[in-house]
Amino acid sequence: MYRKILITTDGSAVSQHTACAGVKFAQQMQAEVLALFVAPSYQYPVYVEIVPPAYPSEEEYVAQMRRMGEEYMGSIMRAADKAGLAHSCMTAFSDAAALKIVDVAEQQGCDLIFMGSHGRSGWGQLLLGSVTNKVLSHTNKPVLVHRLIREPGT
Repeated sequence: MYRKILITTDGSAVSQHTACAGVKFAQQMQAEVLALFVAPSYQYPVYVEIVPPAYPSEEEYVAQMRRMGEEYMGSIMRAADKAGLAHSCMTAFSDAAALKIVDVAEQQGCDLIFMGSHGRSGWGQLLLGSVTNKVLSHTNKPVLVHRLIREPGT
């Protein structure tokens, strides 16, 4: 049914749990896995003439975010490898993560976007918005939203 599944991660524990569930789903479909980490775009200092000595250059920032992305996506790659699935990973840069997720899914020919819901509802969701809701509203591709179910008393 699905040939290539985009699995997103932000590196959080909840996101990692969701990503593992995504790999299990991909295994059931025998689908290829594309793991994606969207890092914020590099921000230049407000006063370019007075750059603080500890402020990273754009190249240093990009390299650091790529290393973080590889670390975050490592568990997804290992799980996909163990499941015998074709897999790849990608770190992208954007301040609009949802739009970047939609763009990558389109450009890479993904059939499904698999992502988590952090369980926000009501006013929190309305005021803050969520990457998941934005993806749902900006794509015509199927989106499977994985909700982490908490055990009673935790």
